[in-house]
Amino acid sequence: MDTLSYRTVSANKATVQKEWVVVDATGLILGRMGAKVAKLLRGKYKPSFTPHVDCGDNVIIINADKVKLTGNKWTDRIYLSHTGYPGGQREITPEKLLQKSPERLVKKVVKGMLPKNRLGSKLLGNLYVFAGAEHNMQAQQPKQIDLNTLN
Repeated sequence: MDTLSYRTVSANKATVQKEWVVVDATGLILGRMGAKVAKLLRGKYKPSFTPHVDCGDNVIIINADKVKLTGNKWTDRIYLSHTGYPGGQREITPEKLLQKSPERLVKKVVKGMLPKNRLGSKLLGNLYVFAGAEHNMQAQQPKQIDLNTLN
């Protein structure tokens, strides 16, 4: 057997096939949806996945204000942030964050499931979240995808 004929081909920026997909978040559980969206952004569903390259799809999430959480997580979970000033630690529950900005809630969940490096920051730029059913990305001709069919 000629071992030189079996070469691992890594994707790079020029050879990556990126697509645009739309995910409808109506009635989906926030964490499970976030995990699958993070895998889509990372490109792990593609056979040409390369860990150090942005080979994932561009994901548009609509109806972000209609996500669900199980149990008492709406009120018991606390997200912490800091203003940078002394005594500037702030806390907010998912319930209040959903009322204030549903886009920030979904982005925060997906961001926590991406790598904590420059690649993760770049991948988060490929995520577009909209609170309602309308989005302004029709020019990219995104295809509708059902997250329940993905593993």
